[in-house]
Amino acid sequence: MYVGCQAIQGNRKYTLIQSIAIAAISQGGTKFRRANLTDANFTEATLKSADFRQANLTRTNWHLAKQLEQARCDRTYLEDPQIRELAITKDGQGKHFEHLNLHGLNLKDANLKDAFFIGADLSEATLENANLTGARLVKTQLYQANLSGTCLTGAYIENWGISTYTNLDNIKCDYIFMQLPTAADPDPCRKPDNKKENFKEGDFADFIAPIIKTLDLYQTQNLDLREVGIKFKTLDLFHYEGIDPSAAAIALKQLIEQHPEAELEVIALEGRGNEKIRLQAKVTGDTNRSALNAEYFAKYKQIKSLPYSDMQALLTGIEEKDERIRSLEKLLENAISQPKFYVETYQNQGEFNMAQENKGNVSISSVQGNISGIAAAGENQTMTGVALGAISGNVTNTISQLPDTTDPNEPSLKDLLIQLQSLIESESELNEEDKVEALEQVKVLAESGQKPEDSTLQKLAKTAVKILKGTIASLPDVTKLVESGTKLLPLITKILGLS
Repeated sequence: MYVGCQAIQGNRKYTLIQSIAIAAISQGGTKFRRANLTDANFTEATLKSADFRQANLTRTNWHLAKQLEQARCDRTYLEDPQIRELAITKDGQGKHFEHLNLHGLNLKDANLKDAFFIGADLSEATLENANLTGARLVKTQLYQANLSGTCLTGAYIENWGISTYTNLDNIKCDYIFMQLPTAADPDPCRKPDNKKENFKEGDFADFIAPIIKTLDLYQTQNLDLREVGIKFKTLDLFHYEGIDPSAAAIALKQLIEQHPEAELEVIALEGRGNEKIRLQAKVTGDTNRSALNAEYFAKYKQIKSLPYSDMQALLTGIEEKDERIRSLEKLLENAISQPKFYVETYQNQGEFNMAQENKGNVSISSVQGNISGIAAAGENQTMTGVALGAISGNVTNTISQLPDTTDPNEPSLKDLLIQLQSLIESESELNEEDKVEALEQVKVLAESGQKPEDSTLQKLAKTAVKILKGTIASLPDVTKLVESGTKLLPLITKILGLS
């Protein structure tokens, strides 16, 4: 009797006896063997003697289920007593689940505060409205997981695995840590950078959106995200209720001069008109980003409060020494004139420039809407938010500069790109933002065709082809763009010498 009770209660010493005992008592119980129980609800059900062997238990709700330990659960995650308890109680506060296979687990509304999920697999799991405050999500796989409404305040997300299919709608997050603290690096890279501030409504969506969008592009370019993250850290400067381009440019210049050890360099601007602007700069790994953030805004507010004549005099004096300030000021002025933008910058002979490259879109609903113009970090990019008609006109003008075919029996690059442009513009399955993105890639291909000897344009063209392939692949097979586009792209690639 003692051995039997111990076996039923999950004592690993009596695993064999447990299996025999459960098999014996499950005769006559309800059979769900090999059943598809995806999203099924067993809340408070009594499950003694039930047979769940080899069943599909993706997101199945076991909350407060009774006698589940006396059910047959061979070859499912319920075999593990620790996982079974978590599924039933939905209380994992402060507990350790490192490297466990929690694939498809239903943890909706669960209390997972300060839990350890390092290296765990939570792909396809639902964590809707769960409390992940302070949770360790380092190297946690969350592909196709549902984190809608989840609280991530204080969570550690170093090298976590998310994708464009990870649901991050309505995330609640005051601040987050990009790394675990170590003895060598006690600063775990907090966001927002200023430790006295928290994310305001929508800031987390703005912060995480570029990271989500770049994941697929990193994979297509064979880049290791961990290596990218080691190279530099970012300083994010959020401006609410507008920005004064001149004051911002001067404040950044002063910050760069006074902290040369930080190697501060502006790499991106993002926002919606003049409503909310984020400046992102890269800094060296050991820089105190919280102090830099506070110092920048102190300088910005001081400079912005100066009379117009004094600010212009200060700006003129700095410009004589560094033309980059005027370049950055103009860049900000051009950006905020757009309803929506994401600009990546690069420096050329001391000046800031907007590069002409790839854009993309990611939607985090119910937070800040669509965030446009996201491309792989380290790549150059132009502004989005331009009307479809304007983009179409620019593409048409660029294509028209390509030479006509010299062989009437062979299609020219010009003809092929005209066909591709027409297909994109007429495709009803693409929304306006997707059309803008796709047309930008066509423009890149046309520019590459004008200068086939330019290695930089060749690289951009290769990326453009990958993005167009991804756009086409996301559409139903019966659409005209899929039917014709899959034939056009190989021909374009061949003419450009990209194959």
